[in-house]
Amino acid sequence: MYSEFMDLFPVNRIKFNEPLKNHTSFAIGGPADLMFIPESIEELRKVIFLCQKQQMKYFILGQGSNILVRDKGIRGVVIKLNNILANITVDKEQITAEAGISISNLAQEAARHELSGLEFAEGIPGSLGGAVVMNAGAYGGEMKNVLLEVTAINKDGNIKKYTPDEMLMTYRKSIFQFNGSIVVSAVIKLQKDKKESIKARMDDYAARRQEKQPLDFPSAGSTFRRPENYFVGPMIEELGLKGFKIGGAQVSAKHAGFIINSGNASARDVLELIAYIQKKVRERYGVELQTEIKVVGEE
Repeated sequence: MYSEFMDLFPVNRIKFNEPLKNHTSFAIGGPADLMFIPESIEELRKVIFLCQKQQMKYFILGQGSNILVRDKGIRGVVIKLNNILANITVDKEQITAEAGISISNLAQEAARHELSGLEFAEGIPGSLGGAVVMNAGAYGGEMKNVLLEVTAINKDGNIKKYTPDEMLMTYRKSIFQFNGSIVVSAVIKLQKDKKESIKARMDDYAARRQEKQPLDFPSAGSTFRRPENYFVGPMIEELGLKGFKIGGAQVSAKHAGFIINSGNASARDVLELIAYIQKKVRERYGVELQTEIKVVGEE
């Protein structure tokens, strides 16, 4: 099944039975049947065409910062974009960047060019592509506020450009979560400002993250979406669940809205802890918590 991969692509960018715990911020996850690391958008298109031709499933992985991979891993091909597709071009108040660049590094690069608007992304884990797909945001900023155009590859391997209206961005959602297209680059519109002012805002956000978030442990970021009229962390804390553990999965003692991998947690541990929290919140508040992290792979 995979022989054509070996014929078309360099062997050093193909990995078989690759443990996905080594490629996610949660440090959890079973193996990928095959992991492929493309070095260009054209190579990405080629591998998608090949998967379509061979009728193989494929999964796109950025920096693995917002996902939980189940313990049996992912069947088919995992295409990893992290640390490749990371070129950027700055033209006046616009930045064109490929999807593999770290969104935090992109914010730093914008600041270096005295461009404001991405300060909220300081310290957000993950790639630009993932930030677009999830409409990532923090401290009053969101990706939808700065995106001018997004280029994506659809399921057939064809390239399409999206305008802001076509992206259908709402709270932590975009069209790319539903149409199967792969974000490969984005044009970002920013504003000129003094470098010192931009850096001051970014330093403030970084300090707040350090103070409030459990950055010393593996996690997938905020576990749950914020329900209307409620804050997740305080609800879980009021239930007395700060520090509560199932196996190696633990409600952070620093911020109850995060589940951390306290050591050798399995995906099953995390999912059982999520279900337990959801049950307790439902019983106390009548609120159905929805997960913000994406759960993928086989149980």
